[in-house]
Amino acid sequence: MFALKTAPARTFLRRAEEIAKPVTRWSLGHAIPRVALRAAARRGDLQGRLSVEASGGADLTGLFDEIRSHGAIATTRVGHVTTRHAACKEILTSDAFKTVRFVPDNPLLNRLVTWSASGLIHPIEPPSLLASEPPDHTRYRKLVTRVFTARAVEQLRERTQAITDELLDGLDPKDPVDLIESYCGLLPVTVISQILGVPLEERDKVLALGGAAAPSLDLGLPWRTFRTVESTLAEFDSWLTEHLEKLRRNPGDNLLSKLIAAREDGVGLTERELKATAGLVLAAGFETTVNLLGNGIALLTRHPDQLRKLRDDPALWSNAVDEVLRYDPPVLLTGRLCARDTEIGGTPVERGAIVSTVLAGANRDPEIFDDPSAFDVTRANARDHVSFGAGRHYCLGASLARMEGEIGLRSIFERFPDLRPLDGARRRQTRILRGFETLPAALS
Repeated sequence: MFALKTAPARTFLRRAEEIAKPVTRWSLGHAIPRVALRAAARRGDLQGRLSVEASGGADLTGLFDEIRSHGAIATTRVGHVTTRHAACKEILTSDAFKTVRFVPDNPLLNRLVTWSASGLIHPIEPPSLLASEPPDHTRYRKLVTRVFTARAVEQLRERTQAITDELLDGLDPKDPVDLIESYCGLLPVTVISQILGVPLEERDKVLALGGAAAPSLDLGLPWRTFRTVESTLAEFDSWLTEHLEKLRRNPGDNLLSKLIAAREDGVGLTERELKATAGLVLAAGFETTVNLLGNGIALLTRHPDQLRKLRDDPALWSNAVDEVLRYDPPVLLTGRLCARDTEIGGTPVERGAIVSTVLAGANRDPEIFDDPSAFDVTRANARDHVSFGAGRHYCLGASLARMEGEIGLRSIFERFPDLRPLDGARRRQTRILRGFETLPAALS
């Protein structure tokens, strides 16, 4: 009798938890930080201003300079922030810093984080390479790097060119087009499908999943976007469980099949590590390359003199991609947690402090780049940018992104030499990811 009376209560509690847990996750991970940063921005806090102004797609050059004027690291009420190239590289390569995870000192908040955890594989949570640390990271990255070699990426070049040509064949030069939807988004997700061994009939599904999962890399997501991301990650996890099993039974000539088979001292990646790697390839490889292509097209149409240089000397295209990455990188910043008391550029940083390394700001450091506000495809040291990070978390897909950027940008301007932007281009309202949501263009 007692069990019968309590069954409805248990059902009620279970339903309440199903509602309360995602609300708690969103509040702790997105809503509260967003409110705090907006309040800090109103007080003039540099880091608060950076977050708010970035979400509006504003030109941040003046703010980068202002932060840099405070020295190696600017200390604000929110935390520490730097736009100096040397400081960013030192922080990203130093073992005194590790990747940031939200583990609050407050015991109640800590319990809330643990209680509300979704258990989903997430691109910026362990065991993702973006969030893991030695010794796990060392073992994990060694196995992944063995598969994602420069030679393996180069072998994708011919297929990437074919994919690009097919996409350009599908564009009608007489019709205006949104290049983000019809080109910049389709190219990377089709290449990702090759890497993951996705059958042709499932690629539309992977495209939809990639677009919906990409905001998982950002901060301060609205509630609806957050819920879409979580449901997408859950759907991707279910699809990936079946897909990995198919590849185990019938391995193909793709990098995910090779990753499944990779072993170090007889030990391979766990199921969660395989899923985390595939999820990272999908989310990070999709959004950052979309932004690279969109930002590159926008820059080159705004600087016709630079486009003429590329037409006169096509060997410059590789360098041009690095200049796009330097001038308007796909990722604004990354954060690090100080693991022990240390010093950066003469500025003390205490254990437990969070430091934002503003990659886009470091790329405009006049100590490294002459006339840093000029877009110059012939820049001799364009490759010195830090858009792929540095140290043990240096972007695993850097060579793939460069290859896709070079082929994607060169090919569209060769096919449509009169391409010109139309009114209506809109930047994404994101705080960390930097790119275009829409990029209307006339092809001829």
